[in-house]
Amino acid sequence: MFEDMGLQYSGPVDGHNIKRIVEALEWANRQSEPVVIHVLTQKGKGYDYAERSPEEYHGVCPFDYRVGVTDVKERTFSSVFGDELAKLAAHDPRICAITASMETGTGLNGFASMFPERYFDVGIAEGHAAAMAAGLASRGAIPVFAVYSTFLQRSYDMLIHDIAISGLHVVLAVDRAGLVPGDGETHQGLFDVAYLTSIPGMTVFCP
Repeated sequence: MFEDMGLQYSGPVDGHNIKRIVEALEWANRQSEPVVIHVLTQKGKGYDYAERSPEEYHGVCPFDYRVGVTDVKERTFSSVFGDELAKLAAHDPRICAITASMETGTGLNGFASMFPERYFDVGIAEGHAAAMAAGLASRGAIPVFAVYSTFLQRSYDMLIHDIAISGLHVVLAVDRAGLVPGDGETHQGLFDVAYLTSIPGMTVFCP
């Protein structure tokens, strides 16, 4: 609610109230103290296919916008990983899975359906995911943090302070390592081997 600026507005943003956001930003710019403007947005807004399946359209290769992304799915590293992790979890109740808001992207959608009580989506907070994995491991669980290589970089401090120093058994399932086609330059996992091998006690496997 922008009560202090007299807007008295709270709700989703669409084309009819962009003006309110502009007013809020202009108001914030005039203040002499920290200001937080909390805007709730809808992922995929304005494109029906993306509104109905926002995660599927998080990152896409070229497609015909009139028919949406094709339903033909290839078996990927991520999907095979997810299937195998679910098989392991069926035989070992200690195994749990963590994602940072990338359930389908990391192949965990099947695991989430089969073991909802052992599946944790922490939102876009990779550092928290690593710290949570450490907490679970300290209580005897075997946490598997499935994460894109480039986003695991955000967890570097937690990998050292929360996991490595305590010698905890946490599994990092690093997806999109190396050069990745179709995902854009921010998704190129170029640094994981360099920084993970610098962490004491870290074992790096490269399938």
